[in-house]
Amino acid sequence: MSKPLGYYTSYTPGDDSLLERVQEQYGSAFEKISKREKLSILMILASNLGCQLEGDVRGGIYAVAREMTDQLSLSDQAGVMEAIISQIRWGQNYEQQ
Repeated sequence: MSKPLGYYTSYTPGDDSLLERVQEQYGSAFEKISKREKLSILMILASNLGCQLEGDVRGGIYAVAREMTDQLSLSDQAGVMEAIISQIRWGQNYEQQ
């Protein structure tokens, strides 16, 4: 994350929010958090967001995710994560019927 937390969130310096406390403790670009810790936060937040949505996950999705972990380089796995985060954030989502 090369840009500060406020670029990606509603955080405003001086707002006395959780995001301000996180930034003060771990840096404005999370530079004081290891890659493993960042992935743990990502996993927890993704799980929480997923639980908020209705519907089921198609079985094929689990299979393709397993194939990705087995066959893609770590760099490509991170790239897939980045693509999915962008699509979730900006609304490029398939709507199941």
